[in-house]
Amino acid sequence: MEEILTVGRVAGLAGVSVRTLHHYDAIGLVRPSARTASGYRAYSADDVERLREVLAHRRLGFGLSEIADLIDDPATDAVERLRRLRGLLLEQRDQAAAMVTAIDREVEARAMGIRTTPTEQLRLFGAKLYEAIGSAYPATRRTEPRIAARVWDALGDARTVLNVGAGTGSYEPADREVTAVEPSAVMRAQRPRGAAPCVAATAENLPFEDQSFDAAMAFSTVHHWHDPVAGLREMRRVARRVVVFTHDASGAGWHHRFWLTRDYLPEVADLVAGRPPVDELARAIGARLEPVLIPWDCADGFFEAHWRRPEAYLDERVRRAVSVWTRVGAEAEERAVSRLRDDLATGRWAERNRDLAGLDAAELGLRLLVA
Repeated sequence: MEEILTVGRVAGLAGVSVRTLHHYDAIGLVRPSARTASGYRAYSADDVERLREVLAHRRLGFGLSEIADLIDDPATDAVERLRRLRGLLLEQRDQAAAMVTAIDREVEARAMGIRTTPTEQLRLFGAKLYEAIGSAYPATRRTEPRIAARVWDALGDARTVLNVGAGTGSYEPADREVTAVEPSAVMRAQRPRGAAPCVAATAENLPFEDQSFDAAMAFSTVHHWHDPVAGLREMRRVARRVVVFTHDASGAGWHHRFWLTRDYLPEVADLVAGRPPVDELARAIGARLEPVLIPWDCADGFFEAHWRRPEAYLDERVRRAVSVWTRVGAEAEERAVSRLRDDLATGRWAERNRDLAGLDAAELGLRLLVA
């Protein structure tokens, strides 16, 4: 027999007031659909599931009308909504981690007798924390034209292009009809005016018919997907051509290719543990693999971009625009930055990496999958 819960019982378990539940009922957001033996209205399992989604989104700061649109979206099912909610919670976790980092630095500064300015305090601790951090993304993550040319050439003569995991819109070809897919509300909010229309969805569950597009592209996003193989197969399903820019983290010594992971941030190896190797991703969609070299003056600020400009990694804005730095944690980040700063000051970095000075481009494991 299905368990049903009274209004009072649900209020107590969920930590909300009965008045709140009555309000949700009145506006049609969550209506108890069952009845107790005494004839009182009660919540069924489906009602509780819906209420759980409402409360989770409320605690993420969504308004009630926005929540209704999200959970009544006909293009999603319960599992997809849970995945989307999980992504939003991970974003909130990253925001909290950034706040902790900011607090730690403020404590260190105070211990040395340094007091931050009112402007800095508001930027780091105010209500606009994530907007301040997020602003670094469009400021430092720009389209690198030489890499973009490789991606766009691989799209061939495709006129309609689906950009999966589109973020703020970098690398979207301006001369084609682009549709973007991006699950992150934070990223969607940063897309510039006039950018391609953007759909809130995940790579693993694209809301499009088979072969809807000439081509599907994904740029530096596969490592964020819950199931990369499933996402790539979805791209293959909805498009006749697939182009994916990603990183090859396979092989025992891959993290020794780049001095930053080799000498300062070995924790990156833990972040990719269990991720499907790039050749497995290629096989999943019948793709060929093409190496992509990184120019020394790369305009985009992705993790490896500053391989010949190490001082860039001392810049907080550069680090905040790359998820790796948040994911390794504040302690690892502070240790890596401190060691790098010392090595730059003493000349140890230059001595250890003197072979890089004469290179115009570096092969650091970036790959293009073309199917």
